[in-house]
Amino acid sequence: MSEGWEYETIVQNGPRKVTMTTGLDRETIRAAYEDVRSDTTPTEWAVFKFEGARIVCSARGSDFTEFRTQFSDDERAFGYLRLQMGDEMSKRKKFMFMTWVGPNVSVINRAKMSTDKAIIKDIISNFAVELQLENQSEIDIDQFKDALNRAGGANYGTGVRDL
Repeated sequence: MSEGWEYETIVQNGPRKVTMTTGLDRETIRAAYEDVRSDTTPTEWAVFKFEGARIVCSARGSDFTEFRTQFSDDERAFGYLRLQMGDEMSKRKKFMFMTWVGPNVSVINRAKMSTDKAIIKDIISNFAVELQLENQSEIDIDQFKDALNRAGGANYGTGVRDL
């Protein structure tokens, strides 16, 4: 294709428009969200990743070790977790929303995360803590529980926990 021909095409048809809107697979995302929230299923987490310009549910599970393996350094993703919290007197489920931006993600894709996060939060709306992580070492269950404890307010336990 010659440069002159491309110029003529742009003059006649106008510049090509590139769609930048992120889409959602609403049904599978909602199903995964409700699965994590349900007390009747063993599912404790769901991961949502980008397939092109579309966010889809890429994995669900109950083992935190498996959850940690879902995030690579060159991708963007979201995680939704259910964690058992409380003290010896009362135990309750708490939910956490996580945004993952790997250290090798481009500047443009990092910038798009704020709008993409707003889109997925239309479905994933109930959580006590939201974290943005950029390093594998930050995906730590103790750090997550500490954040949930701080968000939970008063803690009247004796200090002995049997979760």
